[in-house]
Amino acid sequence: MRCIAIAALVIYLLGASLDIAIADISSDYGQVKAINISHRGASGHAPEHTLHAYELGNVMKGDYIEIDLQMTKDGELIALHDETIDRTTGKKGLVKNLTLKELKKLDAGSWFNEAFPEKKSTEYMGLQIPTLREVLDRFGPDSKFFIETKSPEVYPGMEEKLINILNEYNLIGAHQTFGNVIIQSFSIESLRKVHQMDESIPLVQLLSYYAPAVITDSEVSKILEYAVGVGLHYTAVSPGYIQKVTDSGLMIFPYTVNEKDDMKMLLDWGVTGMFTNYPDRLDEVIQSRKPKNS
Repeated sequence: MRCIAIAALVIYLLGASLDIAIADISSDYGQVKAINISHRGASGHAPEHTLHAYELGNVMKGDYIEIDLQMTKDGELIALHDETIDRTTGKKGLVKNLTLKELKKLDAGSWFNEAFPEKKSTEYMGLQIPTLREVLDRFGPDSKFFIETKSPEVYPGMEEKLINILNEYNLIGAHQTFGNVIIQSFSIESLRKVHQMDESIPLVQLLSYYAPAVITDSEVSKILEYAVGVGLHYTAVSPGYIQKVTDSGLMIFPYTVNEKDDMKMLLDWGVTGMFTNYPDRLDEVIQSRKPKNS
């Protein structure tokens, strides 16, 4: 059943016909079409994890909006990469110690103008940290989401809140298209908890390597018990690693790939898709590889 589910997801994500997808699933997903994931939105062009960045990600042909989740003191799920507000708001503090009302007073956009003056815009001044509900209200069923449970050990109950919200918005469940929402995490425990709550949700196990990536048959078998894919930093992968992972039936999503030469290399190596701060660049690379008569 898990192999069938993975095959169905690949067919859906790649927008391929059944015959084409089945022919390529077992060998090289990238031969059909790579999946373009807007990393924190189009975060190379606009302040990460803002509604503006997510909107740009869609405009720039990203297939998925990536959302990192943190949870406030009063239990609200918000889109933010770090456990602290320090890097993107000019203030200091842990998210878990702040209420949503306190977070909504912060400017989550002006830092971008200071960090990247060549890309600065008055539109970015005063942008707020969005809640998950606000993201879903804005983009809803017309978009696809790659959601990460960040530091779930810091936020008890994060997974239950996430599943409840996704159900509330009718984005998951047997009645929904498989793959509208993908959940990822570095936490095995978090993913297994989600899998126990709803086996229909495709999961991606994030992996951290401090050297060239190596994965054993045993590790692959364990991941296949609950996940459909893996994600890791693109500098850790090799053609052999990608081949082993994809031959096992898992998909592979390297992050964060921002240069066209690296994108082309990874596509040649057979990745399923990749995370990028520049979905427009990746779309250009993907389009350039299509047969001229397609």
